[in-house]
Amino acid sequence: MNFTVMKATQHLIKTKPKPFAFNTKFDDIVTFIENTKYSHFPVVEDGIYQGSIASVDIIPSKTKTVDDYRYALLPYFVRKDAEWFEILEKFAQFDCNLLAVLNEQNKYVGFYSAEDIFPLLNHTPFMKDAGLAIVIQKHYLDYSISEIAQIVETNNCKLLGIFVSSTENDMAQITIKASAGNINEIIQTFRRFGYEIVSEHNQDSYLNELKERSAYLDKFLNI
Repeated sequence: MNFTVMKATQHLIKTKPKPFAFNTKFDDIVTFIENTKYSHFPVVEDGIYQGSIASVDIIPSKTKTVDDYRYALLPYFVRKDAEWFEILEKFAQFDCNLLAVLNEQNKYVGFYSAEDIFPLLNHTPFMKDAGLAIVIQKHYLDYSISEIAQIVETNNCKLLGIFVSSTENDMAQITIKASAGNINEIIQTFRRFGYEIVSEHNQDSYLNELKERSAYLDKFLNI
């Protein structure tokens, strides 16, 4: 890509279809909601964003308008200068597929669609560059991002990306992407620092040794 992700993100702001108004009738937008499959859609009054109405609240009705659901409007928006990762974070946080875009005065600028934003991940080194992917696990109070980075880099690898992919039962699961290197040495170093290796790797000498011992034991027991 010859332009930054930031510029690419702003380039993806849509201004059509136009946002709803409080006097917009449900019968006028039922077909629109069904065809677009948007989870929410912005509501604007005098150019100022008022919130987003959920598509599940819109039912065929000749009398109901958006104003009848004013109390249920949701603040699903990002600022115009939001960086791409913040936009992705909001999509995940709100579990929606459309985000209104506002300026600093809360004036409505347009909206982002999830189907336009998520492909930006494909252009990041984490997804695009070849390398090693490892998933590790440790108690959420004990893991350290700086320690993880140090383990990768002391094994002559460059860290391409790292994120906490899961937190359940007091355990943090961390996904790591690193440049090509000796994955067995990296894995064994993580074990020495108390990390559990969640992902499976053919080059894992520790697991290979366990498998060999298990196979030998099975053979011995079957004699």
